[in-house]
Amino acid sequence: MKSNSVCPHSSLTFTPSEFSSTTGFSWSDDKKRAAAVTPQGRAPVNPSIPNPPTFPAPLVLPDDDLALDPSYPAQSLRSWIRSKDRNPITEERRIIYVAEPPSVDPDIDAVSQWSSPKVPKDSRVSEPRTQEVIDYLTAFYHGTAVKKLPIRLVFTSWDTPPKTESQKNSNIGLIVGTECVRIRARRGFGDLFLRQLNLDDLLDAAISLVPNDAYALLLLVSHDIYEHEEDDFACGRAYGGSRVAVVSTARYNPGLDLAQNIDREHSWPASHCSAYIQSCCADAKTSGRLKGRKISNTDTEKQETGYPGPMHAALTAHLARPATTNSEHTLSASSGLWLARVCRTASHELGHCFGMDHCVYYACAMQGSASLAEDARQPPYVCPVDLEKMLQACSTTRDLRDEALLAFCERYKHVPHFSAFAAWIRGSQ
Repeated sequence: MKSNSVCPHSSLTFTPSEFSSTTGFSWSDDKKRAAAVTPQGRAPVNPSIPNPPTFPAPLVLPDDDLALDPSYPAQSLRSWIRSKDRNPITEERRIIYVAEPPSVDPDIDAVSQWSSPKVPKDSRVSEPRTQEVIDYLTAFYHGTAVKKLPIRLVFTSWDTPPKTESQKNSNIGLIVGTECVRIRARRGFGDLFLRQLNLDDLLDAAISLVPNDAYALLLLVSHDIYEHEEDDFACGRAYGGSRVAVVSTARYNPGLDLAQNIDREHSWPASHCSAYIQSCCADAKTSGRLKGRKISNTDTEKQETGYPGPMHAALTAHLARPATTNSEHTLSASSGLWLARVCRTASHELGHCFGMDHCVYYACAMQGSASLAEDARQPPYVCPVDLEKMLQACSTTRDLRDEALLAFCERYKHVPHFSAFAAWIRGSQ
């Protein structure tokens, strides 16, 4: 089936963008990346280097996380093993619990409206179901049990609601067992949501929820969230040492893509489209952020590869599905896209609970994201370094994990993201 995409994505780039050289970012060489995947921290005499079409480099586009912090320290497998802050899975604590979004007490029904974005009715799609996220995480962290938290969470009143929107801040309560935890709320950033909930308060509430047999706990929330007063918004955060994470589904709603300037056409795997990357760099040069030489044909040839690989297979599968453009899309595919975005962030935040830091070695699900635009460009897979950490932590094998992920993706093969992920997995085996 032909894609309705305007961009043909005729070639892919697997090295850092030209912009990366202006930020001070230096991609690790083959030897360092080979050493990073060994417990000893030393590269083998004849190391096996992953092919770029399987594990590309971080793109490092303007305003990306690594562009803003190019010297972020790398965490090798050896560093992860030796980390004193890492919590190993034990017989007593080996379950990942997922808490579904809190409901709202009828007495404060207006709080329900806080999570409803201001989008056209025909753009509304179904929010991901908690069980769908659990099923994905069960495959992603194969070898570890993932269950729904058997506790019903409810937002309730804490103090007198603000009488007018000009009253900037207020509080609501979150009933957690026999106690009620204060959750700060403020006026929403921009015009999409009426109010936002404080992320730190939600994380504190999550800590009090952790069952005795839990390895980690993920709290899903439907409301928009913020971490600090100067923040616009946040999508998720983990307190790795405390083994808790919070993920908001609000900003991942595909119905908000136009309002948030999300280039859905160049989400992963099309984020490695050479024309798109050059366009991002050209925009940066126009704005004065990119200094240095002009991109030449020779530079482009060095950045691209001319032979097929898993990334090409992923792109082909992605384009073979019915297009989900901003102007016309099926509710089913858009609901699947929403699920895919939440699953990727949920798997990332739980990775911190496993002691994994942000990845700087490759394009990887454990990369940091500085914006929703970068978030959409990130892959669902983990790189060789983080895969080794995960396999050790979960006591499983790559083959078993791949099998579980493929089974999940098959259930959602109508969703371009999951269809592409399945093609990438098959191509990388």
